[in-house]
Amino acid sequence: MLTFVGLGLYDERSITIEGRDALHDADRAFVERYTSTLGGASVADLEAYHDVEIETRDRAGVERDPTAILDAAETEDVVFLVVGDPMVSTTHVDLRLRAHDRGIETRIVHGTTAQTAASSLTGLQNYRFGKATTVPFAYGDRPIPESVVDTIDDNRDRGLHTLCYLDIKAAEDRYLTASAAADRLAPALEDAIGVVVARAGSPEPQVAADTLARLADREFGDPLHLLVIPGVLHDLEREALSALANAPDRLFADGS
Repeated sequence: MLTFVGLGLYDERSITIEGRDALHDADRAFVERYTSTLGGASVADLEAYHDVEIETRDRAGVERDPTAILDAAETEDVVFLVVGDPMVSTTHVDLRLRAHDRGIETRIVHGTTAQTAASSLTGLQNYRFGKATTVPFAYGDRPIPESVVDTIDDNRDRGLHTLCYLDIKAAEDRYLTASAAADRLAPALEDAIGVVVARAGSPEPQVAADTLARLADREFGDPLHLLVIPGVLHDLEREALSALANAPDRLFADGS
């Protein structure tokens, strides 16, 4: 059996009870930290809190050569731990399909996702989000990729919100900040509103709404950060951003 378990969003306690039980009952446990990471806990913290040994796999050890995981799952109960929900990333779908090809039974224990947390914390309605995108780190003088801006523009043309995941380099302990992402997007999205969500799932998450240009000049503390670019706002959503994200009144002066 290979069980994919979502760890949730922040620390060693964010896992569901079902996920915790699966982890305790497993013969072996693996975790990957290249698609995301827990802002409030290390692998050592997970091991200490749950009293288990967890083997870390890098991108190559999951995508190119998952043999160790699959071999173990053929004869033992194996848990594969992923931050958030296990199947948000296509790399984990691929691992599940490889398991099926080898006749290994699989199951999924879901966890909270960044998208549902962003919707919950901001008050933006979940069904009004379009396609998500990822803002990468800047490399030299390269502009923001056109595909990122195109995704946001397409969503805005349809009145939909865009969830922007922010690039991480977990092995290097580097995490793109919301202010850096806003700075990269601002020239291409003149006067656009952004909503920052920092440390979703933690005891004290931070939410802030303003123009991208103004968000670029602010600091939002420790990672992980998300950035939402709203589309057309419902009256209730405008009220939520004012109350929950301290959105200044000037953002809605034109009724958008």
